[in-house]
Amino acid sequence: MKKDITIPEVKDIHVAVVQEEHIEYKTLDWNAYIINNSDQDLDTVIIVSQGYNDTKMTPPMRHTIAKLPARSYAKIEYLQTKVLALNNTFKITFFEGNTMYDKTYLFRKNTINDKALQSVPLMQLKGVLVK
Repeated sequence: MKKDITIPEVKDIHVAVVQEEHIEYKTLDWNAYIINNSDQDLDTVIIVSQGYNDTKMTPPMRHTIAKLPARSYAKIEYLQTKVLALNNTFKITFFEGNTMYDKTYLFRKNTINDKALQSVPLMQLKGVLVK
């Protein structure tokens, strides 16, 4: 029965962690975003994020986005500096039309840093990107 279920490959959907200035607190914060760089709207986007290493694990955080329009992005969550030393996963499930897609994005420990910044599609900002 499981072998009959096919989940197609995810393309043009990315997760980026961007460093942004928090105007109120005057700090530089790391924030995770989902980017829909495709021509299709995404429906019922479910995101489960978690940080871990060999000895520690954060509780899973769950997020839902009802609709993510084509060529747009949405903030997932703020990342505390402490969790950047952990592996951080973002498991994303969504519907495009009647088809379900699923992909896990992994930021390896200590890879979210100033030296790894690159251009992020659609955002006009620099960040760490996983495709």
